[in-house]
Amino acid sequence: MPASEYLRQSALAALGLAAKAGAGPARGAGVILRECAPRAQLCLRGGPGADFEKAVEGVLGVRPPLESGMSARNGDRTLLWLGPDEWLAVLPDERSEEVLSRLRDALAPLHVAVVDVSHSRAVVELSGAHARSVLQKGCHLDLHPSRFRAGSVAQSKFARCHVLLHQTDDAPAYDLYIQRSFARYLWSWLEDAAAEFGVTVEV
Repeated sequence: MPASEYLRQSALAALGLAAKAGAGPARGAGVILRECAPRAQLCLRGGPGADFEKAVEGVLGVRPPLESGMSARNGDRTLLWLGPDEWLAVLPDERSEEVLSRLRDALAPLHVAVVDVSHSRAVVELSGAHARSVLQKGCHLDLHPSRFRAGSVAQSKFARCHVLLHQTDDAPAYDLYIQRSFARYLWSWLEDAAAEFGVTVEV
């Protein structure tokens, strides 16, 4: 086992989430909170352009989305639009080194940057009938289903910290990408904000 894997610790380890799991109102809970397993997160800067898009799609099997605030997905690989020339590739953690190497090789002829930022963020999943209501307590984004839907992506100040928000389905369910140093604060904030709806913690 690589040393980096052996030494890795969840940003939320001190909160004892395993003990909390199942302690809340599993039936009828309006909000479900879950810390997501580690994911490879690769920041891509470059393009857009046919050569860039073709090279990325050739490695990831996903064409970079060009529409502002949207994502594209193929199986377990997702590309999140962060800006006109920036995307975040999210994929299974165990594939990070292989995919990073292949991306750098494929994009070598172009003026681009590919950076592994996997260890910089924790990811929390928020779902349930009242998930949207909880989010609206902490940010000013318009999250109405007519404006923000499955596949939508936004970066915003949320509960006084910066969050990358990705709606993964219309249930609704959301992934919140948060800097590791703010992860415990964000989790505690979400638990408190969701208390009125009933909260279940899953691991």
